[in-house]
Amino acid sequence: MQVFIAASGGFCRGVRKAVDTAMSVPPENTFIYGEIIHNPDVVARIERRGIRTTEELEELPAGCSVIIRSHGVGKEVYRYCEEKGINVIDCTCGFVRRTQKIVEREYAAGRTVVIIGGKSHPEVIGINGWCGNTAYVFSDEGEDFSVLADKEVSVVVQTTFSAKKFDKIIKIIEKVCKKKVAVFKTICYTTIERQAEAEKLARQCDAMLVIGGLNSSNTNKLCDVCKEHCTHVFRLENADSFDKEIIKNFKRLGIVTGASTPDEQTREVLTKMVDIETEENVTTMEDVVAGMDNAQTKFKKGDIVKAIISDATDDGLQVLLPGTKKEILLDKSEVDCEEYSKEAYAAKVGDEIELMITDLKPVRLSQKMIKQAKEEEAMIASIEAGEEFSVVCTGSNKGGLTSSLGTYSVFVPAREIRSGYVNDLTKYVGKKLRLKAIEIKNERRKEIIASQRVIIEAEKQAREAEKQAREAEFFANIHVDDVVEGKVERVTDFGAFVSVNGFDCLAHISDLSWTGVKKVTDVLEIGQTYQFKVLKVDEEKKKVSIGYKQLQPQPWDLVAGKYAEGDVIEGKVVRITPFGAFVEVEKGVDGLVHVSQISYEWLENPTSALSIGQEVQAKILALDPAAKKMSLSIKALQPRPEQPARREREEGDAPRSKRSRREPREYSDEMTSWREDSVGGASIGDLLGQHDEN
Repeated sequence: MQVFIAASGGFCRGVRKAVDTAMSVPPENTFIYGEIIHNPDVVARIERRGIRTTEELEELPAGCSVIIRSHGVGKEVYRYCEEKGINVIDCTCGFVRRTQKIVEREYAAGRTVVIIGGKSHPEVIGINGWCGNTAYVFSDEGEDFSVLADKEVSVVVQTTFSAKKFDKIIKIIEKVCKKKVAVFKTICYTTIERQAEAEKLARQCDAMLVIGGLNSSNTNKLCDVCKEHCTHVFRLENADSFDKEIIKNFKRLGIVTGASTPDEQTREVLTKMVDIETEENVTTMEDVVAGMDNAQTKFKKGDIVKAIISDATDDGLQVLLPGTKKEILLDKSEVDCEEYSKEAYAAKVGDEIELMITDLKPVRLSQKMIKQAKEEEAMIASIEAGEEFSVVCTGSNKGGLTSSLGTYSVFVPAREIRSGYVNDLTKYVGKKLRLKAIEIKNERRKEIIASQRVIIEAEKQAREAEKQAREAEFFANIHVDDVVEGKVERVTDFGAFVSVNGFDCLAHISDLSWTGVKKVTDVLEIGQTYQFKVLKVDEEKKKVSIGYKQLQPQPWDLVAGKYAEGDVIEGKVVRITPFGAFVEVEKGVDGLVHVSQISYEWLENPTSALSIGQEVQAKILALDPAAKKMSLSIKALQPRPEQPARREREEGDAPRSKRSRREPREYSDEMTSWREDSVGGASIGDLLGQHDEN
């Protein structure tokens, strides 16, 4: 049997922080609000320390300390604790906190919040608490989304939700909603990685073991992913629920663990597998006519009258005006519609419509002019109320700029064009002006006197106020060690400027990669969005420093899973000292070949045998990833020379001097590593043996 273990198993960063906190804080008068993680074994271990778990805030005594688990809580929980004098130890996961902030912001902007996730999951309940518990929560594609049809929605998702399922639900929401849908894919990147690993393993293996608490959401999602691609998937809570009989006949077995599964539980399962041979890896018209007065009604141009449609013809509508018996044609070009159709209006015969008298000899009518007149009336009312309007400048004179708006002329005095003196007015002719009315004249002539300057100055003040408000909010909600999402806007020789919630933060080039880069674009791409860690916040100077490499594994963090003592490596000599040569095994990982381990021949200086840039092969003698040390030997790969036979020292021979031999520096710390960092590898027995030796 071949056994393959997912590289990203075990506690995620958020869970580890919460568990480590619970295992290190003083247990006296300390509580956990809700089950810290969905793993009974871990919960029991914490409770044995004397830290109690409560599901009710009212049970917390004043003055106590309460740990907020990585799932996070609603806004009201913090308010309650503050009022009761309860000390909050906040272990909310950074990705969950980011989701909470998005929900709080979108809710404050008046949008409807939608959460994709488990309705009863504590993380979802907590997130809902940041929008007054008004969010719509959906967890399945088969649910009724029609309630969102007329709403402007903002969608977030539970950090441990299935990425594929989320994408399917988003497509449904975008199809149902008639208004804007803002989507925030807040699934934790480690969740996405783990699901991708689980899928890859499930495709390759005959059977899969999914280890973790049975009520763990992220573990259950991993199980679902595995079932999509593998027929035999076994869900284990811990080693007690493992039966080796169920897997012994499979040739390729994959193992994945949830973010709330401690490494010890996986090791216990491996222990029970040790003896299985494994290798790793409307009225009628008649009534209307009968009721008419035969007297001729006098009309005036511009009057708005009510008429009855008597017929629909190819040329337009025949209508009867009040006090008349004769039908008058309303030309189809004056009918208020996108495209006139006799058939469409045939059903409207007998309907009453409003028309404007546009001429008297003969009488001409228009429905469109009524609409224009009403729109102009409404427009003037809004302009009188102070609303902005736009016109295109058609001319200028010594006093200012001229234009028109409907039946009104528009005049903009020169001093009202912009702040400061305008020397050449003609340059504004043909350009669009944004205006607010200073005075509206309706007596002798219709005229609007307007100003563009007031708009420009008001917007400038508003921008400054908005900028200050955004900065205040930004600095109130960003802290050192926060994980933030930012878009790379521009790059320089010394780093990248990244937009985080609209604020420019600097990612210095030295904080992009553990192995160093010559150009920012070797790591980051302009226009792309990445995750960064907040390194420094200086509100006074309005500066925030962020790092990209701090969220990436260091080269030495991966060494234990890639190399072992006795391995032969190939590398390049990068530095030579009197006591030996440093060989670059891979970018960021150097090993030392002591002068005594270069050759069986005695060397006065390593440069006599090695040169910078030389490619060499060497054997790993000692490895200490924690101390970032690797001891190498080149001569160990060379044949040992034959030693000449010693002759007996004859009388009179000078005594031999003792020459000191240089010995390689060995590392005293042993390596501790039992789980692979990538798919495939050594046998289970080897894994256990290596761990037990530690």
